[in-house]
Amino acid sequence: MKKIFFFLFIFSVLFAEDLLLDVMFTNDIHGGIDRYEATFMNPEFPPMLGGGGSAATYIQSVRNLTDGKKRDNFLVDAGDFFQGHPIGTMSKGDAVIDYFNMVNYDLSVVGNHEYDISEDELIETYAKAKFPILSCNIINKKTGELVDYVTPYLIYEKMGLKIGIIGLTTTDTETMSFPEHIANIDVLPAKPELIKYIAKIRDQVDLIFVVGHMGIPYDPQPAYNRRYKSNKPKPNEVRRWGYDAQELAHEVEGIDLFVGGHIHKGFADPWVDPVNHTLVVQGYAMGSNVGHLILKIDAETKTISGYETPAIREGMMITLFEDEWIPNPEISAEILEMQKVAETGMNDVIGEAAVHLSKAGVGPQNVIGNVVCEAMKEFTDADFAFMNLGGIRADIGRGPITYRDVFDVMPFDNKIVMFEVDGNFLKEIIEMRVSGSRHGLRVAGINVVINKKRESYNRISKLLIGGEEWKADKIYKIVTTDFLLQGNAGLVLLTKIPEEQITRYEKDLRDAIVEYIKNNSPVTMEIDNRWKYDDKSKISASIKAELEK
Repeated sequence: MKKIFFFLFIFSVLFAEDLLLDVMFTNDIHGGIDRYEATFMNPEFPPMLGGGGSAATYIQSVRNLTDGKKRDNFLVDAGDFFQGHPIGTMSKGDAVIDYFNMVNYDLSVVGNHEYDISEDELIETYAKAKFPILSCNIINKKTGELVDYVTPYLIYEKMGLKIGIIGLTTTDTETMSFPEHIANIDVLPAKPELIKYIAKIRDQVDLIFVVGHMGIPYDPQPAYNRRYKSNKPKPNEVRRWGYDAQELAHEVEGIDLFVGGHIHKGFADPWVDPVNHTLVVQGYAMGSNVGHLILKIDAETKTISGYETPAIREGMMITLFEDEWIPNPEISAEILEMQKVAETGMNDVIGEAAVHLSKAGVGPQNVIGNVVCEAMKEFTDADFAFMNLGGIRADIGRGPITYRDVFDVMPFDNKIVMFEVDGNFLKEIIEMRVSGSRHGLRVAGINVVINKKRESYNRISKLLIGGEEWKADKIYKIVTTDFLLQGNAGLVLLTKIPEEQITRYEKDLRDAIVEYIKNNSPVTMEIDNRWKYDDKSKISASIKAELEK
């Protein structure tokens, strides 16, 4: 039925007087070019998504409408293209670049997860691309010039129009990447660089698009109201995060369309800035959909006069259901061959889950998070294990567990590290992650009670380590990942730990989870009393005594 609506709509707009530009876009594919079940839609009876094969079918159906005179198209990607699904991660992006080449992407921009591999490896991957890689704000630290694997902008000619497209990368990259992977680059603040390049091309083009690895808030209008309609002055404090797409659309003049990403939240319709009238679009993640916006452009004024979306209910978001968009057989076959190479051993059963190991939970605690932290603790025999909230990406269902299941939980190649510090430092780690509006950590080895009504850095009411009262001067063994040890997720204090207090293991966290499952199968876990919020709790006598020493 959706196909019928789609083609009826296409028939109706073919005879419009305006020029029509089909802007197809993807963002945050994270290697999701393979077929997979959409368990996020229905865990019990998930529909099958056709991956890159279904995307190719949809893309070609739109391109078939192009005549180059009254109608044309773009296909762009807004970054984070490979890290996530095994076919992307294990091939270090090569498989996804091959797919992009097959379907003839016009361009891609650099996302923060592109630096999950080293810069040298990324350069090798990008060298295989038959399309340009854009970013106007990644520079080489030594030269101060743009890195040589990106282009800041491109100018296209379509239907007598000149369209400039500028690429942007989120400055969050510097707080979300391994330092050694980005040691040679700086990601410049987005706003001044965008203003600079808009001024550079403004007189050369009719329309300006931005494709940026940065997105709009989950609830765009309330966020806009808080930012720009509130009578409260904007604080002058240093920004914790860089600009997002909504802020740039509002604060930078001259952008006609902004294609965003990074946030993993798709929108059926564009968000339109009420002042600059910039259209901002963004899709879902993991290759589950292709975004599609049909721009109407006045042929005389060469300005955007309106837009349409191709689907009645989904709007711009074309979900790639395999039974609706029959996968292109040639491209699907190529993807399957690459997948077989990348996923050798992925379906081997390593154990069993006695319960559903879910991401749902209470506060920062969930069942799968407890499993991951217990796995780190068991591997090192540490006193305390912790993970950031965003580091765990999937559930594991009840029943047989495969290596693929563990990969979905932990797609990142993080190594295990252990360090020895005193109790004061241990307490500071937890206090830091519950300060302000922060929501805590995944943990193992402790029992902690938090009172969020108290002032920041004094919110722990009770703290047990291994069942015993916390001691300020006792030396504890703490295990986490090298990603966090390098100061990511705001844990800058970890960078102060002397190297002689650190033990680095050549062990992927993913493999430690596999070992834990094998050693503890069938795996059971529950939400317990390791982490509790109680805004009426008072500081325990033992903590008070330790702090008064």
